[in-house]
Amino acid sequence: MLLRIPALLSKEEVQQCRQALEAAAWQDGRTTAGHVAAQVKSNLQLPLDSPVGKTIGDLLLDRLGKNPLFMSAALPLKVLPPRFNRYEGGGTYGNHIDNAFFTIPGTAIKLRTDVSTTVFFSEPGEYEGGELMVEDTYGTQSIKLAAGDAIVYPGTSLHRVNPVTQGVRYASFFWTQSLVKSAEQRRLLFELDQSVQHLTLDHPDYHRISALSGSYHNLLRMWSES
Repeated sequence: MLLRIPALLSKEEVQQCRQALEAAAWQDGRTTAGHVAAQVKSNLQLPLDSPVGKTIGDLLLDRLGKNPLFMSAALPLKVLPPRFNRYEGGGTYGNHIDNAFFTIPGTAIKLRTDVSTTVFFSEPGEYEGGELMVEDTYGTQSIKLAAGDAIVYPGTSLHRVNPVTQGVRYASFFWTQSLVKSAEQRRLLFELDQSVQHLTLDHPDYHRISALSGSYHNLLRMWSES
């Protein structure tokens, strides 16, 4: 399931983040790539201990924790602190699938990469190329969203970033370990949760809402690994 989350950040927040990102110190993105990924990766990233990255990352996590769409779709158990990349001058990241596990920096805690998230900090008209291409059951999806928008998709997806031939593309990327490991089960729970929410808004007195909500929570209880 691919899900767009519009306006995760306000225009004012995007502007402040962009100013900080433009002034930050960047390093070769291959320093955080595995052996296979390093062969197809050509971009810049903020160091994992970057103060700029931590400040913006905390903002993203705060907004995501308050976002009903993200919470319903990802059902987060653990979230890796957001990372940041910069593409320009032909920078690209060829086809790859992300590592199955990452260690949360500064801890011994492992996180399974069930759900991938990318947040855009550049407007589509500011750069040429740079589309996030994600292969899913419906074919290859081309994603290039407004600054402040996020895209959520399964961590198991084959994906790439097309070369940025003009301008600069700034983005954040990170992974979530979900309460529910199966992408198909998460999709079904998301659809059921959204249906219950819409039904509650449109027909608040409908007597079956509590039963449907109960079915959702019982399925979540059945499928949850926590």
